[in-house]
Amino acid sequence: MALQHLDDEQIRTWTREQKDRWWLENVYRGNMPQLTIRSGVTGFVLGGVLSATNLYIGAKTGWSLGVGVTSVILAYAMFRAFARAGLMKGFTILENNAVQSVATAAGYMTAPLVSSLTAFMVMTDTVLPWYEIFAWMSVTSILGVLVAFPMKRRFINDEQQPFPEGRACAVVLDSLYADAPLGGTKNMVDDMPQPRVGEGATPHEQWLGGLKAQALFGAAGIAGAIEFLKLEGYQELLQSRLLGRPADAVWHLPEKLLGWYYDLGAQYSWWVPKIMGTDIRQLGISPILDITMFGAGGLTGLRIANSLMIGALLNFGVLAPWMISIGEILPKSVGPDGPIFGRAHLLNTWCLWWGVAIMVTGSLAGLVAKPQVIISAFTGMFAKKKKDEGTDVLGHIELPLWVSFVGVPIFAALSVFLNWLWFDINPWLGLLAVPMIIVLTLIAANATGLTSTTPTGSLSKITQFTFGALDRANPATNLITAGMTSEVASNASNLLMDIKPGYMLGAKPRQQAWGHVIGVIGGGIAATFLFFPLFLPEYDPSLPLGPQVMTEKFPMPGVDIWKGVAMLIASGGKALHTSSIIAMGVAAVVGIVFEVLRVGTKNKFPISAVAVGLGVVIPFDSSLMMWSGAAFFALMARYYKKKDPGTTGHGLWIESQEPIAAGLVAGAALTGIGDQLISVFILHG
Repeated sequence: MALQHLDDEQIRTWTREQKDRWWLENVYRGNMPQLTIRSGVTGFVLGGVLSATNLYIGAKTGWSLGVGVTSVILAYAMFRAFARAGLMKGFTILENNAVQSVATAAGYMTAPLVSSLTAFMVMTDTVLPWYEIFAWMSVTSILGVLVAFPMKRRFINDEQQPFPEGRACAVVLDSLYADAPLGGTKNMVDDMPQPRVGEGATPHEQWLGGLKAQALFGAAGIAGAIEFLKLEGYQELLQSRLLGRPADAVWHLPEKLLGWYYDLGAQYSWWVPKIMGTDIRQLGISPILDITMFGAGGLTGLRIANSLMIGALLNFGVLAPWMISIGEILPKSVGPDGPIFGRAHLLNTWCLWWGVAIMVTGSLAGLVAKPQVIISAFTGMFAKKKKDEGTDVLGHIELPLWVSFVGVPIFAALSVFLNWLWFDINPWLGLLAVPMIIVLTLIAANATGLTSTTPTGSLSKITQFTFGALDRANPATNLITAGMTSEVASNASNLLMDIKPGYMLGAKPRQQAWGHVIGVIGGGIAATFLFFPLFLPEYDPSLPLGPQVMTEKFPMPGVDIWKGVAMLIASGGKALHTSSIIAMGVAAVVGIVFEVLRVGTKNKFPISAVAVGLGVVIPFDSSLMMWSGAAFFALMARYYKKKDPGTTGHGLWIESQEPIAAGLVAGAALTGIGDQLISVFILHG
């Protein structure tokens, strides 16, 4: 069934009351089941799983991956399996939408644990209790929900902004439930039957929906099998504990792809590659087998992956060995085989600064280069109401505005109190941060509506530098207030993104608000309680926290970036080498130029400044695997693009590329999490 929508002329000339009446009469699906117990529980559980995978991938790359379309396909596949087994029947299109809304909200709850909160813990060498982490994330996220709903009536109901990722979810759902009853009060019948999952779809739509689900689960199974063979915890449990094999004879698939070469090279004095006299292993260049990063490359695309490799090659292949050769970077120690450097030492000593500079200026330039995004965020607030505007046609199903008007001050005050109680942030500075955060959230939500890109990184840096200048002594003042900006803006924008498919499909906005809150709680629980066994399984308070939480397996590049900016603020730039300052200046200019070119060419410029900087911060082997994944999917798409759309190859590599990549990420990440939990609680518990 084709989704109904207003044309550009109607959007421009109709009043909001007219638009609301049209939606009520033509789209709204009335009392069709939506946020039911089964959809809420499914979304809660699925959200916890997606939250775990995002926590895992965020600790490796510093990015959070979109989970909207993935959750739609997962929920559809689960409901279809339940229906075939005779366990549950009659899942509606709006129940599936409610699942994706809950799950998406949960999936984005991990951001502070791979950025601001952990950066604060590393900077202050303290570990926050679980209840402080959970409470802080939940309060700021719910504040984002409350801030979002007054914006919903403007951005979605009135301006009908596209929210491209949300629109994609609606299109996927509409194709999967092609025979769902028509929406609108004029089409409603009290005893309207609810179709089962997939009924009424064309044969091609049914085939394609099933293929996407099979591709996702198949990719997850393959990735999980590879990780199972590679990870030591599983193999020690299986081979040593269960089969009785000696511990020193346990075999597993090697992670380092060139490990065999270096092992034999040590015996036979083989040639070891060097760059400007430095062993490439000391530069962190050591390819590994990482299916998580391979799948992540398929999700990010070749443009981002190419930019990552440019940053990685320039940093680890040129600048770092050059700085070592001229004595700007000194070794952290000297071993029997010569000077010892390593990725973390290179990053913290010199490389981090230019990487952060190109990311910050690039992201800010990308925001400023589109002034209409900022201007349009505020023009609607002061625009004169159209004639006959004012009747609240949807007041009986919208979240009442008084909830936000009462809730925002309460949760803002609670946030300020928690920041004072746990982080010693001056309450007056905390209060000053609230209006700034709300203004920046308005900009972020508008940008998300237009582009599906939420500029939380650049906006949080505005807060970080502003409040860092007001209080340089306390790192929490800039880290935590900026973390609030990121969380509130992210949750408000993501809520609007979730509501867009619901609006297009005729769902009740009020129930979607409750679903988002359920997701916040579910994601907060999953992320908080996984944080400790994943990243601090053997925490020793007598040792510095940084090396314990930021390991080779989980480098936490997002934490490096936030910590780097905080350190720069605290030192006033005095702790930097002259060469670092020069590199920062050059990188800052390049970041601005790249973003201006990207905007000027309407996204045709092939390099992303932010991704170049990220290639500096994340391990070289992660960039290489992401590039390999992106290149693989690009080649497959180019080959099968010419094939008949009805063939399996076309459906698999063109239509199902995102499910395959998401399946690889989810399968590998969940298997990796399981290995870590086995190591902590079974093998060494």
